[in-house]
Amino acid sequence: MTRTDEKVRYLPEGKVEALTPLSAASGVENVLRILEGRWKLVILFHLFGGKVLRFSDLERAIPAISQKMLIQQLRQMEGDGIVRRIVHHQVPPKVEYCLTDWGQALCPALDALLKWAALREPAGT
Repeated sequence: MTRTDEKVRYLPEGKVEALTPLSAASGVENVLRILEGRWKLVILFHLFGGKVLRFSDLERAIPAISQKMLIQQLRQMEGDGIVRRIVHHQVPPKVEYCLTDWGQALCPALDALLKWAALREPAGT
């Protein structure tokens, strides 16, 4: 009989896998697949801090993104479990987006990346 944690592909608490170069590379590849896309990180930064934004608010906040691309990126992030879509059944329709707890947990990691990027010395010094 298969254990539940093997069926849903997560490790139970207390069971930590030792990272090898191969498993670490695979993990990074999976993370980059989830976050790939020109606009996903921009969308994430607009939703950090527990913000709940309507689709039109996101459109205004990111003027360079097309409506089609915003929809695609939000759908992918929703499918990956990073973003939650809230539909209010009313006229006119109202759709809001917020981060899931898992999506909000990305904040410290992305903050660390920003700090790391700020450490880069300008070229030519």
